[in-house]
Amino acid sequence: MGTDIIITGYIDEEDKIPIYKLAQIFVFPSLYEGFGMPVLEAMAAGVPVVTSNVSSLPEVAGDAAILVDPLNEDEIFEAYKKIRNDSNYREEMILKGYEQAKKYQWKNSVEVLEKVYEKM
Repeated sequence: MGTDIIITGYIDEEDKIPIYKLAQIFVFPSLYEGFGMPVLEAMAAGVPVVTSNVSSLPEVAGDAAILVDPLNEDEIFEAYKKIRNDSNYREEMILKGYEQAKKYQWKNSVEVLEKVYEKM
């Protein structure tokens, strides 16, 4: 593996999209997330995602990511290898990711909220 993995640490907002666009895989083994925005950002940028099977992440990611135990390094690595080594699967995950990210666009949230207000 060697230079295949880059751990970035904190990234400024203006640098996020260009960095996502350079990524081949986004691995996000978080132990707790209130929402999971980084997963959706990566999906919207066309990056296949490996993320945790805990907290809000399974709901946010849906079937558009590989869900793993965030404490199991072997499971995380196997998910990484699956995306890296299977180009058809990688493309499938990218397409699913685009669709999943669309569900969380602000436009959709506003439409849902408007329907709630109309029923009041």
